[in-house]
Parts: sequence; structure tokens; C-alpha cells
Amino acid sequence: MELEFIGIDPNTGGEGSPTVWVEQETADLVLQGVRAEEALETLVDGTDWVEGHATGIPGHEAVIRIPARMVPLLRKACDVAEQCAELR
Repeated sequence: MELEFIGIDPNTGGEGSPTVWVEQETADLVLQGVRAEEALETLVDGTDWVEGHATGIPGHEAVIRIPARMVPLLRKACDVAEQCAELR
């Protein structure tokens, strides 16, 4: 798996920084972020699920929080992912 580094939270303190990569072969976004515990609590109680989506978070998945200030990095990651997908 080859990951292309896109960027980290611009307000990082150097520990556990939210980070964005693009996986070159699949064009998937790979995100590192803080566990969104408060959002997870809301999701676990089943109040914020959309129709057709099973309730609960499977053990192999996580809910993370990406700061709004990282939106430009996510846009860049989406652009890179689109370019990777076009090359396949």
C-alpha cells in the first residue's frame, strides 16, 4: 500500500495530529483523527442513524473527528483521489 501524504492539522501540537493521506492504488482517503466520543455516544443510542444504515459501529470501524480547519486538506485529498482513480 502506497500512501500519499496530503497534510496534517495546521494547529497541531505535534502529538496525535489529525492527518490525511490518499492510498494511491485504490484512491481511498485515509484519515487519522481524534475519536469522536461524544458523537459516538449519540450514535450508539440510535437517535442519529439514517434510514438504511444499521445502528451501531462495527468493531473494525471507528468514528473520528476532523477539525473544520482541515477542509482545504480534505478538498486537496479528494482532488488527488480523483486523479488516482482516473489513472486506473
